[in-house]
Amino acid sequence: MAVRRPTNALALAVLSLLSERPMHPYEMSSTLRERHKEESIRLNYGSLYSVVESLEKKGLIAARETVREGRRPERTVYEITSAGEIVMTDWLSELLSEPTPQFTDFEAALSLIATLPPEDVVPLLERRLTELTLQSRAYDAMLRAVTDGFPRLFVVENDYQEALRAAERDFVAALLTELRDGTFGGLAVWRRMHELRAEGLDHQETERRLLEEFPELAGLMSGP
Repeated sequence: MAVRRPTNALALAVLSLLSERPMHPYEMSSTLRERHKEESIRLNYGSLYSVVESLEKKGLIAARETVREGRRPERTVYEITSAGEIVMTDWLSELLSEPTPQFTDFEAALSLIATLPPEDVVPLLERRLTELTLQSRAYDAMLRAVTDGFPRLFVVENDYQEALRAAERDFVAALLTELRDGTFGGLAVWRRMHELRAEGLDHQETERRLLEEFPELAGLMSGP
């Protein structure tokens, strides 16, 4: 029977670490933090233990030995199994080669943006653009501080994050321009919807009025 692969990226990180050498969970956590992987992989010690337990149950890792250092509690050292090696390689290869949908919080907020009036959205997006710019400046400062010749291998995920930030900055800046100069598609409908709601109209009546005033919406709205 094929092993059901985990979906948590932290599980992939654990398998990757154990492919280097056997480790106990605390060493896994400290190694990931030393390498700043918590900037790319959601990490906390409690979830790490849950991931390790799950991987062991699936037979992807196995307890190798129990060690004690001084007065510290005993710690179980884990190693990757042959099945774990196969799963890790296939999983990482798939993630690198096949684009998959990423359901980000910002994308979710954009899909629901009409819930807020446009005059409230503009300052919120302005704040986001400022924060993105500050983050990019901090990244540039970090790069300048890195010793010349530092292998890009160890910061490539940070380069990717910055590329995403740059694309998002451009997107937000363009969106703000359209909202400010009134060229954003559907802006009149958006504003009118909130005006009608402010008058105390319920959803059904608001939708009816919008269809009367903007007949081009007939194919997009369910109607009263």
